[in-house]
Amino acid sequence: MDDLPLNGMLPPGVTRAETTKNVLAILKRRHVPPVYGFVNAKKLEGNADAAEALRLWAAAEPAGNHTYAHMDLEQNPAEAFEREIEENEPVLELLPAKDNWHWLRYPYLHEGESVEKRRAVRAYLKARGYRIAQVSLDWEDYLWNTAYARCAEKKDTKAVEWLRSSYLNTASEFLDLGRAQAKLVFGHDINHVLLMHLGAFSSTILPDVFDLLKKKGFTLVTLEEAESDPVYEGDPDVGLHDAGTFLDQWMQVKGIKYPEHAEKPYKEVDAVCQ
Repeated sequence: MDDLPLNGMLPPGVTRAETTKNVLAILKRRHVPPVYGFVNAKKLEGNADAAEALRLWAAAEPAGNHTYAHMDLEQNPAEAFEREIEENEPVLELLPAKDNWHWLRYPYLHEGESVEKRRAVRAYLKARGYRIAQVSLDWEDYLWNTAYARCAEKKDTKAVEWLRSSYLNTASEFLDLGRAQAKLVFGHDINHVLLMHLGAFSSTILPDVFDLLKKKGFTLVTLEEAESDPVYEGDPDVGLHDAGTFLDQWMQVKGIKYPEHAEKPYKEVDAVCQ
């Protein structure tokens, strides 16, 4: 779960703490293994609700580093990005979070548009004892958070139902795509790492997501177990612009053509309940 303590807007009257509590209840009810929440500590500044939301999360689930203010490595030098990682650490050290917080999720999944920058940050992470929380499955679930907040405010139940169906259709499409990509890149399926965001839509849609994962034959495991797959020891070792997931990167490096798939409904989600 990225962007803790919250991604996107909230419906009126809904708090970050309430949203977090609801999501944690779903994770517990579904017996989900520990879920890493990747923190941007800047969101805590002057915000008691955000601080309480993060406290609730860290009392139940592990936390990791997502940089202090969600810095884009492509738009900044490696040294500035490294400072953002360090600036986030005091909050992580204070959290009662379980497990090791020395995991980094790159904001925007941007690992550097030049090979020099990519290598510099990776060397820095290794020296500080970090592992990279890679991503192989991503349907950009954050797109639906603010849209849901708008539709909930308008009490537009028809639009909310469309958000649910479009979300689940997109999730299904990109779960299948990730598996297909793995087979094209590595010749076999792999242990996958799923990227999601803690947001307004999470507690509404998560039960359906877990049902979908079960229907497709996925078994939920910890981040450590997923990344014990030897494929995650590899590195495309090139500069890539807006590279996407771990599998997207390898597809580009190997020049592999993407399987046919539906695109994400960017424009439609952005326009709903405006």
